[in-house]
Amino acid sequence: MAKAPTPTTDPITYADAGVDIDRAHRTKQRIKYLAHKTFTRGVLSEIGGFGGLFALDQTKYRDPVLVSSVDGVGTKLKIAFEMGLHSTVGGDLVNHCVNDIAVQGAAPMFFMDYLATGRLDPSVAEQVVEGIAVACKQNGCALIGGETAEMPGFYPEGEYDLAGFIVGVVERDRIITGKDVQIGDVILGLPSNGLHTNGYSLARKLLFEVAQYSAETYVNEIKNKVGNELMRTHKTYWPVLKKLIAGECVTALAHITGGGITENLPRVLPRGTAAIVQLGSWPVLPLFEHLQQLGNVPQEEMLRTFNMGLGMLLVVPSAKFKKAQTVLERAGEKAYTVGRIVKGERKVTYS
Repeated sequence: MAKAPTPTTDPITYADAGVDIDRAHRTKQRIKYLAHKTFTRGVLSEIGGFGGLFALDQTKYRDPVLVSSVDGVGTKLKIAFEMGLHSTVGGDLVNHCVNDIAVQGAAPMFFMDYLATGRLDPSVAEQVVEGIAVACKQNGCALIGGETAEMPGFYPEGEYDLAGFIVGVVERDRIITGKDVQIGDVILGLPSNGLHTNGYSLARKLLFEVAQYSAETYVNEIKNKVGNELMRTHKTYWPVLKKLIAGECVTALAHITGGGITENLPRVLPRGTAAIVQLGSWPVLPLFEHLQQLGNVPQEEMLRTFNMGLGMLLVVPSAKFKKAQTVLERAGEKAYTVGRIVKGERKVTYS
């Protein structure tokens, strides 16, 4: 039988175990200030309560439906840690979530975040949340709360995890489900500005292990330093999508995230339809071409791992094609005609 331990005579606090409540409190006060800058009329609660309160404006909606989504930033965080760049990953998180609900026609209302780390660094936490707040403000979305968790021994020194939760609203009869997609509809692609938040595990392997680049390596093929190219912020498509949706220009929308075009476009196609996507109809970003060359990655694998330069696909009825083009041009958004809807069973064929 083990001998009973002798109690220490010195008092041990939570801070001795690695959790500094006072430091966390000071950090949360700064977060409260940043969140306040995003508040909209619907916010009813202060930051720091047990739950965030948000009132839906019932004068704006006849039959509102709430749309929610949750996501993270993935292994893109590894590059943020290496570069000491924490001000953009919050924008990645918000914009990814906004795009995910936008494809169903939902306007973002409020957002909540979860930041977990081994030892809370107030400066890092503030940079991350500031990125979240800026992106929320740009998308017309209120940051109404979240959780900052300090868990000693759970995460490596200097690392953290980040996740977010969003809620939006759409009129029931305006929900975009893809049910109205018809054979002959046109597929338009909106350009991405890089990997966004998907495919980083493969990209990191190819760039840092196979090519043995560092984040500071300038690569002629991509005309940028590796780290800077990988840390481009995930683009939000909501500013232009809300105009297309208001003009009833789209019958389906697909956010091209993990799984690429191959896996994401079929998610919004009704039974009896399929898609033909024409390779070469849009400019593939140099980064993707370089990644493929480094690893001799098969084209099929590239298309189901990366967005390949298209972050959002729109299915547009042929009768609305010119109207959609006008909306896109007025919004200053470039778009490419990349394919069409054909008879088939919910899959993508490349030509």
